[in-house]
Amino acid sequence: MADLLESIEDGVAVLTLNRPEALNALSMDIRNGLLSAMDRYADDDNVRCIVITGAGRAFSSGGDVKGMGERAARGYEARARGIQFSNTIPMAMRKHPKVIIAMVNGVAAGAGMSMSLACDLRIAGKSARFTTAFLKIGLSGDWGGTWTLTRLVGTAKARELFLLPDMVGADEALKLGIVNRVVEDAELRAATLDIARRIADMPQVAVAGIKRNLFAAETESFATVCDLEAFNQARCSQTEDHREAVAAFKEKRKPVFKGM
Repeated sequence: MADLLESIEDGVAVLTLNRPEALNALSMDIRNGLLSAMDRYADDDNVRCIVITGAGRAFSSGGDVKGMGERAARGYEARARGIQFSNTIPMAMRKHPKVIIAMVNGVAAGAGMSMSLACDLRIAGKSARFTTAFLKIGLSGDWGGTWTLTRLVGTAKARELFLLPDMVGADEALKLGIVNRVVEDAELRAATLDIARRIADMPQVAVAGIKRNLFAAETESFATVCDLEAFNQARCSQTEDHREAVAAFKEKRKPVFKGM
């Protein structure tokens, strides 16, 4: 069985980390599979939203601790290159034109938590739990987690969560702003896919423009973001979907978007 499962239905691609016996620790097959999927889905009109989840009782426990000693033995430079490769995954996720949703169905630890933070939205089941975990195994963190967590919860709380890596339950994660919604475990898949399909039905050129604007807003100046908004808005105004939305508004009907 593959370490990463893929399915596409109603415009939504579901990527399932499939190592339940290892709590979906991030194997090289998973990492390569995620990068491959991000690349393929970017220009696939049949995919208009992406969901990432885990098989079994975990979202992802992060890096495969059992193999860390062997990887560290390769030397500092080789190890750094390996981590840089892994870090291209959250960067590809954040720059991706499609919205990516984490469907957090259990523990999200270390790089698993960082991966969920790199998604645009996070929907958690009641049993979901989060921990930075890195310090517990003598590491400082990767997959962009220090960057994304700081922007989600603020500097003081991010420091606390990294330096005191306790488990954070789903309800606390919602209060902190780590997740967007918490639902009953039995309703997690249906609730997440409902949100994903809503986004998949939206005008996709505009969705991609919004994502670019929001990404820039985290690091760029107000003036730079205003300029970016102008160009993205102008691009959207030339689309068939915009013309359809205006016509639907005038005709008092629901618009039908084609992603063009």
